[in-house]
Amino acid sequence: MITAPDLIAAVGPALFEMVVTGKGDSEVRDVFLADPQEAATGQPGDLVLGLGLRDAEDAVELVERCAASSASGVVLRTALAHEPTVLTAAEKTRLTLVALQPSVTWAHVVWLMRGVIDRAAAPDSPAAGDAGVHQELFALADAAAAIVDAPVTIEDNQSRVLAYSSGQDFTDPTRVSTIVGRRVPAEVIAHFRARGIFRRLARSSEPFLVPDGPNGIRPRLVVPVRAGGEWLGSIWAVVDGPVSDAVTAELSNAASVLALHLLRLRAQADVARRSAIDRLRTILRQFSPDSPVDVRLPRQPWRVVALGSPDGYDVPQQLDLWESTGRRHGWSEPQLADLDGTVLAVVTDTDGPGSWNWLQKLVQEQAPGTYAAAGGPARGPADLPSSRAEAVELLGLVRRGVAPGPALRVEEAWHVLTVHRAVTSLDTTKLDGPLATLLRHDIDHDTGYVETLQAWLDYPGQPQRAARELHLHTNTLRHRMKRIGEIAELDLSDPRERLALQLQIAAVRTEH
Repeated sequence: MITAPDLIAAVGPALFEMVVTGKGDSEVRDVFLADPQEAATGQPGDLVLGLGLRDAEDAVELVERCAASSASGVVLRTALAHEPTVLTAAEKTRLTLVALQPSVTWAHVVWLMRGVIDRAAAPDSPAAGDAGVHQELFALADAAAAIVDAPVTIEDNQSRVLAYSSGQDFTDPTRVSTIVGRRVPAEVIAHFRARGIFRRLARSSEPFLVPDGPNGIRPRLVVPVRAGGEWLGSIWAVVDGPVSDAVTAELSNAASVLALHLLRLRAQADVARRSAIDRLRTILRQFSPDSPVDVRLPRQPWRVVALGSPDGYDVPQQLDLWESTGRRHGWSEPQLADLDGTVLAVVTDTDGPGSWNWLQKLVQEQAPGTYAAAGGPARGPADLPSSRAEAVELLGLVRRGVAPGPALRVEEAWHVLTVHRAVTSLDTTKLDGPLATLLRHDIDHDTGYVETLQAWLDYPGQPQRAARELHLHTNTLRHRMKRIGEIAELDLSDPRERLALQLQIAAVRTEH
């Protein structure tokens, strides 16, 4: 399922602006082109496109009709969407209102949105996937190559090759490496960055010529691909020298068409990612044997890992950070989701990218404040929720410094977890026994007998070490313990009483 806000967020701000967020949970199943001369406004689940509207009065009437027909939202040109009367009507009816940039045609909007909606409806279907867009990108690369009469690559704004034209045999070694590796080699990126190429791409829409460079790099004609001011990618043509203005103008027109394809590709990838996160989140929360497991998990056994990031990142940013970090270090399909404010990963219990051993080393190399806490092994989907609960509990202890970090498994912290669970189950407002007596004495007489007792219990049979912890002489410690025995009835020879006292003291210390 995809809602109107999700759809607009997936496409991005290059074409659309969310003006009024309506009910927000209404599914978008199709787009409907509203005719101002017709009363029809589609059906529930339609995102209505308001084309041919003359003025704000027409727009208000359309908004009201869409609300009455339970449409998922309405898309208007920017000028109409920001009219006060239109805004008021959308807010009153709680209808999602979206503004469309004036430079985009309605036909392109229909093509772009239907592609994204189809992907959301069937995220695992090849027919609804991005294969069609990739094929169109290769066709566009061939069309651009025909315009400039030179081999062409289409790259995104991360220098990844999305498509390339035929005729690449007559280029240079750098272009061959780029196509084989599906991205521009690092040393070539460094060369172009030093020449200010990427800075120019990010700021300008004008095509420009890059002169030849070291290691046989031939000249390139570079055409930025932008939509609504956002830099999406570029066209790179290996040329012999300067190109005529007519050719660059035609390539700029091709770049405008390419921008819509890149938006659609990005939006479909974002929808697929959201869908995968939703499915993983569902199975991590509660497994149901009656529901099919439609999550692409690695080979068993698994572990759920709770991930912590340095302060300053909200949960969506943490999710993006972990995904980009994982991919950069070889995890091709990160199994990540956020649940109840915590970023979670499902890893294998073997070796290699995406395994616990790999993640543990990765976390140890990251910035301070980066943590990973792994729950117990999950041998099937039914074990994932309990592994998640253990991981989240352990992450809290690692963050507070109660358990050692930055990366830890439950098997390595079973004793910490056992004590923590016992301590947190105690009600410190209803303490009884000798500890309650000692606490009252410390408050009334400003003594530190509870601290003394804790050190004695922490180092059984080692009075010298306990005394060092308290910065006391051993004889002073023994005198205090004798006094404690006079104040409260203690039997420290009983192991159960010693354990109970330690748990009560830990509970009191946790409260403070």
